[in-house]
Amino acid sequence: MTVLAEIIVDREPNYCEVNLVMFKKRLGPNPHAAGAQTYALEGCPDLFELDNGDFAVIGIDITKRATAHLPSDASCGPDERIVSIPRKTLLGARRDIPDS
Repeated sequence: MTVLAEIIVDREPNYCEVNLVMFKKRLGPNPHAAGAQTYALEGCPDLFELDNGDFAVIGIDITKRATAHLPSDASCGPDERIVSIPRKTLLGARRDIPDS
């Protein structure tokens, strides 16, 4: 099991909380199975279910060029990123995404 440490820093001085994020399972096929090359060649794209029920996405960061084109009722906060993944990655993960 892979562990990712997420550090949350509050506005109050000297306050810091560390949450451990555990990757439960990959959703969809391994993007490098059978020697396949991904278009970024650095390991992405990929989708994971986390042990807390949330999901993690590895993709190309398109925040700078996409933010201005978001619908008027959507926004991207300073601690968020907009990432792009190929359609086939999400469709390939569909069978592994839980219904609830």
